[in-house]
Amino acid sequence: MTLLRAAAAAALLMAWFPAALAQPASPHRELYLYQGADRDQRVLEAAKKEKQAVVYTSLNLKDSVPIAQAFEKKYGVKVELWRSSSEKVLQRAVTEARAGRFAVDAFELNGPEMEALYREGLLEQFYSPSFKNLPPAAFPKHRHWAADRFNFFTIAYNTKLVKPEEVPNSYEDLAHPRWTGRIGIEASDTDWFGSIVKYMGEKKGLEFFRKLAKQKPQVRTGHTLIAGLVASGEIPLAATIYNHNAERLLVNGAPIKWKALTPTFGRPNAVAVARRAQRPNAALLFADFMLSPQGQQLIKERNRVPASTAVQTNLNKFPYEMIDPAIVLDEADKWEKIWSELFLKGQAIQREKD
Repeated sequence: MTLLRAAAAAALLMAWFPAALAQPASPHRELYLYQGADRDQRVLEAAKKEKQAVVYTSLNLKDSVPIAQAFEKKYGVKVELWRSSSEKVLQRAVTEARAGRFAVDAFELNGPEMEALYREGLLEQFYSPSFKNLPPAAFPKHRHWAADRFNFFTIAYNTKLVKPEEVPNSYEDLAHPRWTGRIGIEASDTDWFGSIVKYMGEKKGLEFFRKLAKQKPQVRTGHTLIAGLVASGEIPLAATIYNHNAERLLVNGAPIKWKALTPTFGRPNAVAVARRAQRPNAALLFADFMLSPQGQQLIKERNRVPASTAVQTNLNKFPYEMIDPAIVLDEADKWEKIWSELFLKGQAIQREKD
């Protein structure tokens, strides 16, 4: 059982035994939700006294380090980053908390793992002035985290190998015989898979994916890798790619383009403050920065998709649906099993490390 599934199971136990597993009141709730006129100045002054924020993140170091440096330069508060895959971040945070150690102040990682942290009782609801610039899709119902960036699942194709008139206009077009052996999919995109099936209706959706499986797609682990293979021509067309990965190659002259099909699903990546943070003001200041126009512009400059509507980018100029991280946790077994049978010959799913 993965830690994500364990978190889902833990949530069911909490429903049956709420008194036994109830968490003590958060020591920082009043601070995190304060909205007085002096809020920003109070948080900044207290954060400077705390001197640093310890942040656990899944954002790769080539992107997270420049953002942390910009934060330090602006506020004079140091950021200590611990970076790994989202699942390893989750594992570390849960292991530490169960041992009574609360070293982390803030998180920045994928939505499903963030939802698992919420279910473990490790996050606290907070307020940020930049919430006004975020779309409704950036928030879960419980509002214990807020998306600072999105990963959108789109198709991508090599412009030297795919003619304009051949570019798919719908998901059904991916099942055209011309793509037999010429299409690629990312090995772990089960949340995208489940979302498409549910959108189409389970009978119709599963029939579509059976047709796609008959195309003998190349299955590779890693969205960055898939983008590179499309750009190099090894894979003419990818059915699942993060559009920002394709955009990075496109702006550098690679023969690759991406296209958003209807519906386009996105996966939120979010920022949150730790419920038992040792430096709560610094945690809140970091969350504010990540969601602020400056932080969101930095995310854009890293060729990622900022969540804020205050920052303009062509990477989100299309209708989209957001994958619900709670559903990802609760339905993981179902969709992973079917996906593995269709595309992986029943083998275990290997997750990308970045």
